[in-house]
Amino acid sequence: MKTYPGCRNRPGAGTMKEEVATLAGGCFWCLEAVYDQLKGVIAVESGYIGGHVDRPTYEAVCSGETGHAEAVRVTFDPDVVSYRELLEVLFVIHDPTTLNRQGHDVGTQYRSAIFYHNPGQKQVAEAVISSLTKEGIYQNPIVTEVVPAGTWFEAEPYHQQYFARNPYQGYCTAVVGPKVMKFRKLFGAKLKG
Repeated sequence: MKTYPGCRNRPGAGTMKEEVATLAGGCFWCLEAVYDQLKGVIAVESGYIGGHVDRPTYEAVCSGETGHAEAVRVTFDPDVVSYRELLEVLFVIHDPTTLNRQGHDVGTQYRSAIFYHNPGQKQVAEAVISSLTKEGIYQNPIVTEVVPAGTWFEAEPYHQQYFARNPYQGYCTAVVGPKVMKFRKLFGAKLKG
């Protein structure tokens, strides 16, 4: 089995390949809830990346002073879902034209960002953004950062699988749920069985 930079091969997985994508686009609960349902995604973890504080807490990240973004680390099988497809989903489920903001969530922790793990991911990210810009998909310019992945910090356990465990919580019904429904409508053929 061939391995690639920025990837890991899961023991006992036969010929399954694993790659990692690290993406930010507002609250990590929204991103995790969507990517958990995408065929080819093996695991999704909520966490923090892109800041200057070691082992940040949720409260510290929410203050906006650590520089971290709320993000998800998506482990996926590139033979089933491509990195480009993961990015296409990202650009549908959040607004990449609002700087440090997604709806009522405001601050650098909610920025739109692609944290690439290798030059190939960087190239794909830049190509997707260029294509969306040329097609005029958005009325305003895309402000999504494309930056190298730095140190990843897993979010506290209560953030993991948050929507799955709390579907009727206020934020989940008002914000996460509609994003999940939009994703399911537009990507129905790519949902896990």
